[in-house]
Amino acid sequence: MMNFTHYQDENAHLDLAGLGSGPFNLSLAALLDSLPELKIRFFDKKPAFGWHPGLMLPGAHMQTSCLKDLVTAVQPTSRWSFLSFLVEKGRFYSFLATEKMVISRSEFVEYMSWVAENLESLQFDSEIREVSFEEGSFVLRSDKEKVKAHNLCLGTGKVPYIPDCARALVGQQCFHASELMSRQPDLRNRKVAIIGGGQTGAEVFLNCLREQWGKADQIQWISRRASFEPLDESPFTNEYFTPDYVSRFLSLPEEKKDTIVEYQKLASDGITPAYLLEIYRELYDRTYLSRSQVNWKLLPDRTLTAMSESSGGFYDLKLTHALSSEDEVLSADIVILCTGFQNILPHYLEPIQSRLNLDEHRRFKLSSCFAVDWDGPDNRRIYAVNAGLHSHGIAEPQLSLTAWRSASIINDLTRREIFSIRQPGSLIGW
Repeated sequence: MMNFTHYQDENAHLDLAGLGSGPFNLSLAALLDSLPELKIRFFDKKPAFGWHPGLMLPGAHMQTSCLKDLVTAVQPTSRWSFLSFLVEKGRFYSFLATEKMVISRSEFVEYMSWVAENLESLQFDSEIREVSFEEGSFVLRSDKEKVKAHNLCLGTGKVPYIPDCARALVGQQCFHASELMSRQPDLRNRKVAIIGGGQTGAEVFLNCLREQWGKADQIQWISRRASFEPLDESPFTNEYFTPDYVSRFLSLPEEKKDTIVEYQKLASDGITPAYLLEIYRELYDRTYLSRSQVNWKLLPDRTLTAMSESSGGFYDLKLTHALSSEDEVLSADIVILCTGFQNILPHYLEPIQSRLNLDEHRRFKLSSCFAVDWDGPDNRRIYAVNAGLHSHGIAEPQLSLTAWRSASIINDLTRREIFSIRQPGSLIGW
């Protein structure tokens, strides 16, 4: 762990303070490691690096190539690349023999943890409670210290999204999927309802079917989508996840962007085709070969509109069926909400919230280099990562452009081209 004595000087300022050390800020820290002249520190309330540990389900895989790691796209010779990780861990040749480019989520987390453990700029067990702006500097306060910084990068992540009708019922038997592996619920002889038709819903359904948490009496998988739809990972769709497309998207009128992002949803929020095939084969075998006693239901095209708890201790779920336009009611002992995540303004920004120029939906207005529009000096920047789906497009919350985003921020921070981020034009004339 780094000795922070140097930074305790009341007059010393960090060039950049990062809040949070998830994958996006970790990428920024990894690339900044090649610029030792800059004083940087990244604060995180967790005791060590972690990336959605509650979602680390058996069989979970990434949806992007391992070359889309923290650094490779802009600094392939970096000490912190995935290939460097393989070499240091002594598994390079074995990895090549697997002939895979998309790796398990657990191996990617192991890679990121390796980076986090070896970077000296990360400070864990340090929750920033408040960020103010005083005498031309940002002042960060935790329970342990006060730190001054010229610039910030906000990367504390999103929070689980809970449907309005379920909020009052969240508890031991109704919870968000992000808590699943830490809860390890007992599903034996229970009726389970899984809400959400994306990748997480698919992973939870298959693991429930395979009795990861005991043999359930019934498993009901509910999705608003017309079917259990695949991730579109075709070559031309993948062009959405390039700097060239993001640049084109940035230039579009604001009123068009939300519509385009919704249209492109399955480019980032579908289920991996190979995983869908695995689920279908499992259901086929259980239906025609093994005669499994587990009762399962696939319920697409249904929206959860109401939810209540009965006196018998189970939940009644009201669903609206889009095809029939009729309401349906089903019951469940346990409800697992695979409903994704949402952006909210971090509470620590409250002292400067009035100086943030937000849009009508209370979202950050971001420049092309991810700088937040705010009422402050031009040479004092607030950057935000994983907060620009509405401004930068479908690639923003994904890992695909992580290194490019970090490089864009560093170039803007230093006011010079540290990293080359100008890519040749796309094969498509956007």
